[in-house]
Amino acid sequence: MKLKRVFVPKDWTQLQGLLFNDSFNSKIDRIRSPYIYRGLSRCDYDLQTSLQRLGGFYETLEFHLLRNFKKYAHFTDMGDYNEWDWLAMAQHHGLPTRLLDWTYSPYVALHFATAELDKFQNDGIIWALKYEVLKKYLPEKLRKELLEVGSNSFTSEMLVKVYRNLQELSKEKKEFLVAFESPSLDTRIVNQFAIFTFMSHNTSLLEKWLEDKPDLYFRIKIPASMKWEIRDKLDQVNINERVLFPGFDGLCKWLKRHYSPK
Repeated sequence: MKLKRVFVPKDWTQLQGLLFNDSFNSKIDRIRSPYIYRGLSRCDYDLQTSLQRLGGFYETLEFHLLRNFKKYAHFTDMGDYNEWDWLAMAQHHGLPTRLLDWTYSPYVALHFATAELDKFQNDGIIWALKYEVLKKYLPEKLRKELLEVGSNSFTSEMLVKVYRNLQELSKEKKEFLVAFESPSLDTRIVNQFAIFTFMSHNTSLLEKWLEDKPDLYFRIKIPASMKWEIRDKLDQVNINERVLFPGFDGLCKWLKRHYSPK
C-alpha cells in the first residue's frame, strides 16, 4: 500500500517534537492534540484487526463470536450493557473483533512500540490518526449525533441511538471509520487512556482507506537503535506494564523486562 508521511527521529529530543506534532489548538490557546496513537513493535506490522487476522471466512464469524461471548460470559456483571458495551468488553479480553486499540497518549503508544524485548532488533512504528477529522466521512445521522453532543468520538450510548448493533451499521454502503471510546470497564482501560476505531465493514482495511487521505495521519518510525534508551526513559517516567496492566501479570512483565540484560 502506498502510505506516506513517515518521520524518523534522530534522537530522543527530536522524537518528543514528533510525538506532539500539530498538538497546539489555536482556538483555545492550549495543547489539545487532534490525534490518537497506536504503537507497534515492528514497522512492517499493518493495521489489520484481530478479526481479520483470524483468517478463513472471518467476515461471517463476527456475529457468532460475539453471540457466544455474551452467552458464556453470563456470570459477568454486565447489567444493562448494550451491544457496543459487549463488543468493547470482548475486545478488552482478547476476542477477535473488528475493533483496533488506540490511545490518546503518545507515550502509551511509545510503550507498546518498545515493550517486547524480542523485537528490539526491529524498528517500531507509531501511527498518529487525526480522529477529530473523521466526522466529515461519516453518514449524516452519525455526524449529527456527534455535533449534537459536541464530541469527536462516540460513546456506546451515542452509537446505540443510531445503530443497535454491528449488523445494522454494516448495512451501510458507505465505507467509513468510527472512533469509539469504551466505557471504563477496568483500570487498564483508564490507565492506557484507551479509545477504539472500527470500519463500517469488517473486511475493510484501514490502511487502504487511508491511502488517499494523507491529511488524516502521520507515522513515526522508531529506530531499533533507540529502543533501549526510549524504554529506560519510559520506565523512569512510570510508563510501563505495572501501571498500564494493573495486577500481578503486569507487575511480573515489568519486573522481567526491567531486570533483563541489555
